[in-house]
Amino acid sequence: MTPAAADPKPDPTLIAPARRDRFGRNKMSDTSLSIGPVRFIRMAAVGLAVTVGLILAVGASQGHGPAAVLASFLHLKGRLHAPHLGLLAIAPIPIQVHVAAVSTALGVGIALLLGLKGDTVHRTLGWVWVVAMATAAISSLFIHRSNPGGYSFLHLFAGWTLIALPMGVFAARKHNVRLHGRTMTGLFVGGLLIAGAFAFLPGRLMWQMVFG
Repeated sequence: MTPAAADPKPDPTLIAPARRDRFGRNKMSDTSLSIGPVRFIRMAAVGLAVTVGLILAVGASQGHGPAAVLASFLHLKGRLHAPHLGLLAIAPIPIQVHVAAVSTALGVGIALLLGLKGDTVHRTLGWVWVVAMATAAISSLFIHRSNPGGYSFLHLFAGWTLIALPMGVFAARKHNVRLHGRTMTGLFVGGLLIAGAFAFLPGRLMWQMVFG
């Protein structure tokens, strides 16, 4: 192949320069962590499927088969309505803090995963999400309604969050976009969607607030 026939080198003036911060390091793109609406719905569906599986597993541990567990849900008498905030107002302080933190993390997390634009906005909301998730995890350690006087398997989500959250932050500081995205997305699915779904089981406070 003659030099004339070789592929021409790209014009360096047409190549967008790497985005760098004030220290000269490559910046993480705010869109690199977004997953888009379709993947978000798919992720939520996976979280729902895992939740159903865990509910059936809990029922099996109590001697109830899948049919009995599903039948118990079909016979529930509840009607969706506006949240009864009065029940939350008289709940213990740890529960109030937990609900506020989870609500904040859920809203901010959805905005970030759907690709909210702007590096500064993404970074600011990212820290808000981290603080909200940490607050939700720590406050849950003081809630024992599922197992009075002790901890339940739901507290495993809190332990996992308190371990994985610093890992995700450290990955962001090191500009490891892939690890940061996987860690934070996993926390969103497990720590918010799956663990949060258990809060709406019959008899629990959130069920009473919106269905009772």
